[in-house]
Amino acid sequence: MGDDVELSPDGQITGHAPRRSLLYRSDAYRQKLIAANATQLLLVVATDPSFSDMLLSRALVAAEHEGLQPIIILNKCDLAAGLPAARALLAPFAALGCRIVELSAKLDASRLLPLLAGESSVLVGQSGMGKSTLTNALVPGATAATRELSTALDTGKHTTTYARLYHLPPDKCPGGTLIDSPGLQEFGLKHLTPQQIEFGFAEFRPILGQCRFRDCQHLAEPGCAIKEAMAAGTIHPRRLDHFRQFISEQ
Repeated sequence: MGDDVELSPDGQITGHAPRRSLLYRSDAYRQKLIAANATQLLLVVATDPSFSDMLLSRALVAAEHEGLQPIIILNKCDLAAGLPAARALLAPFAALGCRIVELSAKLDASRLLPLLAGESSVLVGQSGMGKSTLTNALVPGATAATRELSTALDTGKHTTTYARLYHLPPDKCPGGTLIDSPGLQEFGLKHLTPQQIEFGFAEFRPILGQCRFRDCQHLAEPGCAIKEAMAAGTIHPRRLDHFRQFISEQ
C-alpha cells in the first residue's frame, strides 16, 4: 500500500516507481509489507486495552531505519482510569523526545490534523487501540469497520484486514494521506542487522563506539558505555531490556 504506479489509458498498471521508503516487519520465515512511501509513522496506543511498550520500541527501530518521523498517539484518553498507567509506560519514549499526542478519537481528533498536512502517514498498532475509529474521525465517509474489545482477554479484535489509503480533507489537511493498517501483535526485525537495531535506539547513538570492547553486546561485558549510561539514568532499563531482546532474536 502506498506505491506510486504508472497507468495506461485503460487503467492498467504499466510501471512501478522506485520506493522512497518501505516499512515492513519480518521474522525467520516471512516478511510482511506495511506501507510504501510513507513519511510518518503514527503509533497508536490506548488507555484500554493495555499495550506493549516493546512493540513500540520495535516500530521505532523500523521507522528510524526507513527515515520515518514517528508520532505516538495515546488514544481513549476519555477513559481516565487507565491514563496514569499508560503515561507511565510511555515515559521512556517521552524522555527520548518522541512526540506524544493524547486524544480521544471518539470525541475529537482534529488536533492531529495539522501534524498530518503534507505527510503520508501510516497508522500502526495492536488490535483494539482505535486505529479505525481514528481513521473515521479524520476522514469523513471513511466508514472503517470497528469492533468491541474482549474484556476477558484485555485485547482487541481484528477489524481491519487489509491496508487502505485515504486522502485527508484538503481544506483541513492539505496534501495529507493516511494509511490504516491491520492490527498486529508482533513486529519482527529480522531484516535488520544488529548494528542497524543498535542505531535505531536514539539514546544509544551519542555513546556508540565508547564501550571497551568493539563488539560489545551490552550484556555482561566490562567497560560497557551503554550499561554505564543506564546506571547514570540517561538510558531507561526497560529500553536496554528491549534492545537485548531484539538482538537475541537475530
